[in-house]
This record gives sequence, C-alpha cells and structure tokens, in this order.
Amino acid sequence: MGSWGRLLLAPVVLLAGCTAAGAPATPATRAASAPASPAAGGPTGCAARVEEGRLPDWADAGFSGDTRMPHVFGAKGEIVAVLFGHPLAVGRTEGPSNKILWVARPAATPSPDPSASATLVITATLDGTTTRVTREVAGGPGPSIIDVPRAGCWHLELRWSGRTDTMDLVYAAA
Repeated sequence: MGSWGRLLLAPVVLLAGCTAAGAPATPATRAASAPASPAAGGPTGCAARVEEGRLPDWADAGFSGDTRMPHVFGAKGEIVAVLFGHPLAVGRTEGPSNKILWVARPAATPSPDPSASATLVITATLDGTTTRVTREVAGGPGPSIIDVPRAGCWHLELRWSGRTDTMDLVYAAA
C-alpha cells in the first residue's frame, strides 16, 4: 500500500474505533441463527447482555442522581430489568437477594385488551432443557425477587397488561 493509501486508511481506522463506545443501549436479541434444542424445542444460546450505563429516560423515574445501574433490555425494548442483586445467583445464603425492578416502557397506545391482567407473568426456561418455571409480579412490572431452581441461562417470556417481551438472564451458582 502506498503512502497515500496509509494516510487515508488511518482516519478510517481511528473513526471506526471511536464510534462503538458511544453507541446507545439497545435491546438485546437472541441470534436468529441459534440452533434449535431438541430437548426444549426452542433456540439455544444466551443473549443476556447486562448494560452498565445509564437507564433510559423512560425507566429512571424514582431514581435520583446518576442512574447507572446494571440492567437488561427486553428483546423488543418494551421492558427493562434493573438488577439490584447483580450478579443474579442460585442458592445465595448471604449478600443481596435476586432483586429485580421491572420497568415497562410507557405504552404508545392503550392496551388492546383492557381486561388483560396487569400482573407480570414470567415464564422462564433453562437454556437447552425442558426445565420451566413461572413467576408472577402482582400489579405488573415493579419490584420483585426472582429466584430460579438452577444456575444457567434462562430464557424469559414476559406478559403483562396485554403486552409481551422476552429476555435472557444468567443466574450463577452461589
């Protein structure tokens, strides 16, 4: 490569290295090409991506000052799990509990079914298995303690007020 090529390539490399750091937090999605698990009948792989930056404006009500908290976005961006007990753990006997504050993005339109339960229903499936548990947060998204029976990556299906989203959360062994 000639001197002109190197001269033109340097700013491109520098610019490419600078753009990713300022990227806004976006919902995590499970890879579309994830292989199907014969045992569970669904995708495998874990798309749990814990963000450490600021909570989005729509999720920081009630917080004061810097709203940097570990959190995970739903795949559709309809809900965020704010992790007060980070890292989440199975069999924890000391330290923080698996406290999660669920914050739903304000709905753009009223619920398509006004009779739909506001209760947040969480159906969690352990990656690569048929192990499934259901947890409920009465009154809809809000504070909760969500424990699961085994360590690993859990695929969560979230339903509340006629709305849905999904996310993956990792629980470590204590």
